[in-house]
Amino acid sequence: MRVTALLVCLAAGAAFCQDPQAAMEQSVRKQRESVEKQRSAVQAQFSGAAGQSDSFFTIPWTQPLTLAAPAPLPAPAPLAPAADCGPVPPEKIDPLLAEISQQEGLTPDLLRAVIEKESSYLPCAVSSKGAQGLMQLMPSTAADLGVENPFDPRENVDAGARFLKQLLVRYEGDLPLALAAYNAGPGRVDSAGGIPPIPETLNYVSGILGRIRSR
Repeated sequence: MRVTALLVCLAAGAAFCQDPQAAMEQSVRKQRESVEKQRSAVQAQFSGAAGQSDSFFTIPWTQPLTLAAPAPLPAPAPLAPAADCGPVPPEKIDPLLAEISQQEGLTPDLLRAVIEKESSYLPCAVSSKGAQGLMQLMPSTAADLGVENPFDPRENVDAGARFLKQLLVRYEGDLPLALAAYNAGPGRVDSAGGIPPIPETLNYVSGILGRIRSR
């Protein structure tokens, strides 16, 4: 140990041998000064033309560099509704309802009641949830049913009638359940084991049934 200490002492110089603690502090101070000089040199090298240093070097070295999250891609533009936003007149909607109801084995009064409740015959109607057209098809439902333009009355009513027929078959002809599923979705009807206790759905079903009875 003495031999080792002597060799270290000789290598470091007399000052270290006389006061090791002071020599150590002086060495650390010199290292810090060297680091600061290197840092200043790098900062000057990457300074902007206007004399402003790169923002990276304004961040303390003890903090990790954080990168900004990439901007999200813009959502695709929704299909625009038809320019004519007036209600479809009876002379145009009645033959359409007669044809499609016969095709799907439904009554025209049922389709008419759903359309009145959903959109008041406005082919360009769009709900706050994104449902579109006369029978207020959600975009996912319209896509599943092969609808290219949900604002086209024929396409919309044809798809809405097919969807309603599918629900009637699913619930074995139970019209209130089919209507509840049309409004709230089959999943909620199945989970509730009947018409879900949602005020909007309850009003929807009773409103359409009332329209049918009054005709």
